[in-house]
Amino acid sequence: MTRHHETHHHRQTGGTVPTSNVLEVAFRNCYDGSEFADLERSFSNIEGVQSVHIDRTRAVAHLGYDPGVVTEAELRRRLHDAGYDCECEDCAPSAVQPGHPRVGHEHPGHDHAALMSHGATSAEHAHGGMTNGGQHARSGMGHAGHDHAATMASASTPAVHDQGAMTPRGQDTREGPHGGHDHAAMMAGGAAPVAHDHGATTHGGQGAHAQMGHDEHAGHGADMVGDMLRRFVISLVLTVPLVLYSPIGETLGFTAPPPFGLSMAWFGLLLSTPVVWWGGWPFISAAWRALRRGEANMMTLIATGILVSWLFSVYATLFLGGREVFFEAAAMLTSLSLLGHWLEMRSRFATGRAVEALLKLAPSTARVVRNGQEVELPLEQVVVGDEIAVRPGDRVPVDGEVVGGSSYVDESMITGEPIPVAKNPGARVTGGTVNQNGAFTFRATAVGADTALSRIVQMVQNAQASKAPAQRLADTAGKYLVFVALGSGLIAFLAWYFLGGEGVVFALTAAVSAIVIACPDALALATPTAITVGVGKGAREGVLFKNAAALEATAGVNTVVFDKTGTLTEGKPALTDLVPAPGASEGELLRLAASADQPSQHPLAEAIVAGARARNVEVQKPETFDSVPGHGVVATVAGRRVLLGNRKLMEREGVNIDTLPEAVERLSRDGKTAMYAAADGRALGVIAVADTVRETARQAVRSLHDAGVQTVMLTGDNARTAEAVARELGMDTVIAEVLPGDKAAKIAALQAEGRKVAMVGDGVNDAPALAQADVGIAIGAGTDVAVETADVVLVKNNPADVAGSIDLARRVRGKIKQNLFWAAIYNVLAIPFAAGVLYPAYGVLLRPEWAALLMSASTVIVTVNALLLNRVRFERSAPQPRSAHA
Repeated sequence: MTRHHETHHHRQTGGTVPTSNVLEVAFRNCYDGSEFADLERSFSNIEGVQSVHIDRTRAVAHLGYDPGVVTEAELRRRLHDAGYDCECEDCAPSAVQPGHPRVGHEHPGHDHAALMSHGATSAEHAHGGMTNGGQHARSGMGHAGHDHAATMASASTPAVHDQGAMTPRGQDTREGPHGGHDHAAMMAGGAAPVAHDHGATTHGGQGAHAQMGHDEHAGHGADMVGDMLRRFVISLVLTVPLVLYSPIGETLGFTAPPPFGLSMAWFGLLLSTPVVWWGGWPFISAAWRALRRGEANMMTLIATGILVSWLFSVYATLFLGGREVFFEAAAMLTSLSLLGHWLEMRSRFATGRAVEALLKLAPSTARVVRNGQEVELPLEQVVVGDEIAVRPGDRVPVDGEVVGGSSYVDESMITGEPIPVAKNPGARVTGGTVNQNGAFTFRATAVGADTALSRIVQMVQNAQASKAPAQRLADTAGKYLVFVALGSGLIAFLAWYFLGGEGVVFALTAAVSAIVIACPDALALATPTAITVGVGKGAREGVLFKNAAALEATAGVNTVVFDKTGTLTEGKPALTDLVPAPGASEGELLRLAASADQPSQHPLAEAIVAGARARNVEVQKPETFDSVPGHGVVATVAGRRVLLGNRKLMEREGVNIDTLPEAVERLSRDGKTAMYAAADGRALGVIAVADTVRETARQAVRSLHDAGVQTVMLTGDNARTAEAVARELGMDTVIAEVLPGDKAAKIAALQAEGRKVAMVGDGVNDAPALAQADVGIAIGAGTDVAVETADVVLVKNNPADVAGSIDLARRVRGKIKQNLFWAAIYNVLAIPFAAGVLYPAYGVLLRPEWAALLMSASTVIVTVNALLLNRVRFERSAPQPRSAHA
């Protein structure tokens, strides 16, 4: 089955590369990690191949090629002629990394804001200026009679972000020099939209589902692991009697002669031949493929050791009367190499299985409502726009928007939070999540490869397949180490045979041991295993790294710059303080103020009303409601004339507030919006509303400081509000009153000081700053994997994960260094030891079979060391109940 998707790759710089296709190659007989380095070099030299990406953890390659220069059939032929048993399938390029399977489809004309809108990923779905991260698009919504044009402006366009300064009621302009600026106009032209890869749209979702299914099963890692185990078991069965009847068996007390009257030489030839040529075929065939390419790799070393031992023994059997044979060495070398590679492959392929298993969370069928009736259809037949019914206990099949009914949905597989989320009409649902007790219907907005689950898994696989800078060094070192090993073996043979006065068997033993023990498999796997485990661990914790380079860059960050609104704060106002006047109570103050504001749609009014209801205060509908522009509101509540607004309103109505200005000034210094309240001509007190600081933001700043990372707040808000929030959080630096288009320049200024800067924003409005930073971190993206601008996406919308991502990246870097050091020091010590340097003084000579075991042990140690990254724990506060609405 072949699917052609011709695409034009657009880089963020606006440049283009030629039209290209991507061929996905799933290998069936590529058992060794070091062989992939050779393959990358070989594929890159083919005319017409533009990019090569190999995922060593899944044995899958993606070849980007120009079909006008080289055809898919020609690439297939070259692969098969080179001796590779593989499946080849054309697939669409990735928006994450050119040459990888697509994360999803971005369509022409869609900007980042559309991409970030929840669920709106299909061509059939209309993209609006939707907000994310809990921000409210109300900048233009008037509070009757209250001039709050600058209050809590939202991210309703990609241009607008940090406009969240709240002003006292009646204040005509926001405090600070930029209060009246049109930020949307400023941003327009400040950053051109980043171009996307545009892939072919699948019809009816079928192509998307087929692609998702292919990605789920891409790679034959499990089959190769099973094949390696089968070869090992059968080889071991044949090797055990061979060893027992050999000189090794005699040292163990087994003195019986070989059966059927055979000599040890012929008995060894009969049993070792299938072991070497069938059991050892993965090594011999890989060495032959490398030789045809003019390369030498780890398999070359193992095959050389096996064949030298076996061929010399055959020669001795046929022409030397069966003296000085060591068939048992060839058989044990084969069997122990199979065991070591089975252990290594089992660990290597297991690192990616946990992430791929996420795709299986989606059910295979969906209950689609057609003509008023529920029809159970295969998932691949679901199309965008279908209405789907979800019953209690069902898994949500695809992404969509609730249109009827209500329930609570367990979204822990995406967010990691165990508390179910309320789903009412208008709320977004994500494929793979689990419905609880209620029932609802929703309209599908994304299917197949466009669903959040599929996009997340594919992005993680792309990151695991990417190559870190350290891996290039390791691949180069491994290439030369092969020749060092072959040269060491040759020198050992010549030295012992001609200078040491030992026989040919002794010299061959030392030579084969030196060749085998120096296999650079540990060096080849030192970096990719750590990257794979680290990226997978991050994904399970809700931290998605775009690629290995982003992971390494994150490890070097020493300064984190936060956007304020929606990142460090909740992004919406909340009731924070009640200061009753003498003779008044908090209950009376809040009840009358909330009742007076009850008809209003303004964010500040909604915050007061919501705060009252959260405190179980009765909110009444006022008999009359009137607004006074630039002053506040006047309402009648239960027969009482209630005033709520600024000082001018109180003075106009003749209300004495002499005891309250000090409280108002104190609240204003803390960045809060303070409003006076009065009833029947008597002051009731002061009510304060603010964009509250997130508890997880405090934890994030504290954890970053513990890690030695400086924190900076970069915001367009006024200086007083920004400094108040920074004081509360304990941040190091505040840069306030910055236009959105100027944020990138501020990042560049920090970088000019020698800092490695990470910018944390919402991934849309802060796009220039995210692109300028050494590491761009998109927070609040939720299920929208918006990776074109950001290098890291925090799915859980939790600022504390910024510190967790840096800690994880540093630990991955530490594991890479540990693995590379181990692989290097192992070879420095092992080669002379195997070559017999200790034999003259201590009589110790390592046999080839034990050299094979030590070689395999080094590879397993590197893999297990990387797997220890799974023990990393992210520090998070206890989750709070929440509700998700459109």
